[in-house]
Amino acid sequence: MRVRDLFTFKDEKIKMLHLTWFAFFVAFFAWFNMAPLASSMMDDMGWLTAEHIAALGIINVILTIPARIIIGSLLDRYGPRVVFSTLLVVMSIPTFIFAFGDTWAQLVISRLVLGSIGASFVIGIRLVSEWFPPKSVGFAEGIYGGWGNFGSSAASMMLPWLALTIFGGAEGWRYAMVFTGLVCLTYGFVYYKKVRDTPEGRPLIKPKKAAAMEVSSWKDMAQLIIWTIPIGGAVALSFWRIEEMGFISMQLLYIIWGIVALAFFFQVYQILKVNVPILKKGVPKEDTYRFKNVGALNSTYFANFGAELAIISMLPIFFQQTFSLSPALAGIVAGSFAFISLVARPLGGVLSDRMGSRRNVMLIYMLGISVGLVGMGMIDSSWPIILALAMMIFTSMFVSGGEGATFAMVPMVKKRITGQVAGMAGAYGNVGAAFYLTLFTFVTPQQFFFILAAGALVSFTICYFTLEEPKNSFDDEYYLTESEAKSLTQQETVPTKEHAYASNVKK
Repeated sequence: MRVRDLFTFKDEKIKMLHLTWFAFFVAFFAWFNMAPLASSMMDDMGWLTAEHIAALGIINVILTIPARIIIGSLLDRYGPRVVFSTLLVVMSIPTFIFAFGDTWAQLVISRLVLGSIGASFVIGIRLVSEWFPPKSVGFAEGIYGGWGNFGSSAASMMLPWLALTIFGGAEGWRYAMVFTGLVCLTYGFVYYKKVRDTPEGRPLIKPKKAAAMEVSSWKDMAQLIIWTIPIGGAVALSFWRIEEMGFISMQLLYIIWGIVALAFFFQVYQILKVNVPILKKGVPKEDTYRFKNVGALNSTYFANFGAELAIISMLPIFFQQTFSLSPALAGIVAGSFAFISLVARPLGGVLSDRMGSRRNVMLIYMLGISVGLVGMGMIDSSWPIILALAMMIFTSMFVSGGEGATFAMVPMVKKRITGQVAGMAGAYGNVGAAFYLTLFTFVTPQQFFFILAAGALVSFTICYFTLEEPKNSFDDEYYLTESEAKSLTQQETVPTKEHAYASNVKK
């Protein structure tokens, strides 16, 4: 797949890619509608303070973490088209409620629920993997992630202008937010009408049970349970930070922690319920996969996307204080870190597709992230700002490219559970952000960059010892076992030579 192929709109898979990255764009456009309008909100409401906005910023990402796990299971069961369109339509409701909220309770609850829209990312990963073969899926996933993620930047650039110029008045910010909800609502119906889960004649491969991820051994099941712990831990940590800021009571925090604990034990129950019968029966050798590959990809997204979310949250103030820039100029400079994702993330996918080893590309990116972050940790006021910008761009290229390389491998772990693998890896990006941003409150910016570099180096080590090169990494079809191919053949209603999967079954 080449860049010029992106403009071949008559090609149905290219059409699906564009429709899907734009759905992701719309989701992020609505999700990040608060930050650019925060000052207008405070001016209009009077009682709202910067501390309130900071708390809402944390609340905005809390449910994204468990939502990515839940959405991953739902899309493997119902398909990306239904789940994505439903999510967009349903999430328009809390967007409208937040836009017209007048009380702290209304703002908190609606923003908490709206955070679930951040799980939209994992849906497109599954759909794109259904339309693009292994040899080009990295580039396609990179375009999906990089271009869709730009929705947050579009919100920053467009919404203040809409609020001040088009809608005007003290409450212009409310109507700008309503606009994001209307876009979300409308495109949900458009997506449902225009998109198909798979090419014609190719049914969606589904897991045997979607309540929890299937594993292949008792050891893998133990690893799955262990990797589930930080997901609930990140949610508990975020609410602890809210309590430390004084916005909830200690009693309420204990109640929330109790709910998080119950949710964790319920998830463990689901893991046991799904996998114990499978493991007792015995998993055919040719139908197994190694969960350690999922764990390795969890660690990479923790270290790259988690670092990106953390960096863009602190970079404006870092440049402002280090180089005595104005807030506006510091914001523009820092915003370029995320802007680079438009090119860098697809590049990570392209290199994964073309360099002959997806594992080695992943290792190079994680090492590059660590080197770049060490360099950023050395930036101080004695540096020429041009050199500081060059170091930031170097680091961003590796961070965003590493994200593309991660999701170039996710669809190849185990085809029928791609949604769940993407959900878990995606959740770990938010787990990383929650962990890093909490640490940031205790250290200097320079120390913070060194901590991020250490996280990338730990992920490099995990990948070096556990990550394996996927089967059929650069073929025309994904690796399927005999049982998966048999199940697919039974589902097919319009079998064609073009869409046959059985040819790549391991004999």
